[in-house]
Amino acid sequence: MALTKKFLKSKPVCKVTFKLTQEEAKSAESVQLVGEFNNWDAAASPMKKLKNGGFTQTIDLESGKEYRFRYLLDGETWENDWSADKYIPSQSSYDDDSIVSCLS
Repeated sequence: MALTKKFLKSKPVCKVTFKLTQEEAKSAESVQLVGEFNNWDAAASPMKKLKNGGFTQTIDLESGKEYRFRYLLDGETWENDWSADKYIPSQSSYDDDSIVSCLS
């Protein structure tokens, strides 16, 4: 799992690229990126499947904020990103949520 961030100089935007390897995705056929940035809508952000079996997605997030998120594998299994900036207890389960920080 990997998170890469690029802060734009021209506007208050943080471009975040989320990546999962095939192993991290547990050989899933589909992965959704779900979080506060899409109102936890599992259908809103399907990740692109790569030829090597991994997944990736780049989204623009407003700078100056932190966002909770998780991955949904094959519409059934929730996974955190173990390279996230931090983790906090979920508001809807006993699990933790991953956090991506766009604080500059």
